[in-house]
Amino acid sequence: MKIVEEYIDVQTTLLEIKSAKYIGDYAIRIFFNDGVSRLVDFKPFLESSLHPSIRKYFDEVKFNQFKIIDGNLNWNDHDLIFPIEDLYEGKI
Repeated sequence: MKIVEEYIDVQTTLLEIKSAKYIGDYAIRIFFNDGVSRLVDFKPFLESSLHPSIRKYFDEVKFNQFKIIDGNLNWNDHDLIFPIEDLYEGKI
């Protein structure tokens, strides 16, 4: 009896943010590596939070200082970060 195994080389692409642009009023247009873009409104999240480490980002200048690190939005060295899947769905 001859056993034959066939391997299929499946490469999965990890979802990453390629670029992001601050639109205003705590909304960011996010561009993903699969060509999809989403407009994410962070204002309801910031308004509903009572924690001072999150509320400080209600300062629009501070909020606009996000960076893309390892394919995700990041504020102040992981001080504020969101699951990329949620951002992809346009919700937080």
